[in-house]
Amino acid sequence: MSQDLITETQFPDPDLAYNTIIGAHRDLDDEASGRLNAKLVLILANHIGDMHVLEQALALAKEE
Repeated sequence: MSQDLITETQFPDPDLAYNTIIGAHRDLDDEASGRLNAKLVLILANHIGDMHVLEQALALAKEE
């Protein structure tokens, strides 16, 4: 069963979530940071497990 992408924050403290992600990149060079991002995207996409939501998220991310 497909769902729609939730775009409202689901974090009680969105700033903490943002800072945690940014902190994970601290002291990484560009290549290592890119690998971390790629791995994180794949891990979270697998966790979502819904192609419809994944397609919506990709479309939203590609918007300028």
